[in-house]
Amino acid sequence: MLVLSIVVISCARDKGEAGLDANALNTDSTGDIPQIEFLNEFHDFGRIIEGEIVSYTFQFRNTGKGGLVITSASASCGCTIPTYSKQPVAPGETGKLEIVFDSHGKRGIQNKTIAIRTNAKKGRNILIISADVTEKVN
Repeated sequence: MLVLSIVVISCARDKGEAGLDANALNTDSTGDIPQIEFLNEFHDFGRIIEGEIVSYTFQFRNTGKGGLVITSASASCGCTIPTYSKQPVAPGETGKLEIVFDSHGKRGIQNKTIAIRTNAKKGRNILIISADVTEKVN
């Protein structure tokens, strides 16, 4: 009986701490919640030649009332690298997230996703890039 009680208490405590951390991330010191709004969530590079390295900068605005922080950005493929500022974006201000796509070893239609995690209420956004990679002609 004692072991079961410890497990139940331990699980309840973990859930409470996780909820507290998520809430703390969602607000700044004034308790205001940031919101992220991307100008667009999709970019098509069009036709590129295999081996080209191309980049695109996604722009976003903090439409909320607290400081917006991108906590992580991860791509669906190692050929796609996201870069962003770790500094908070103030309400009403804009920010940028650059995506670099390396087409070495890729052919045909390529669709890559970039998962963005923030302290905004929604918390997660998905950006998509696309390219039609054609064979390099010597």
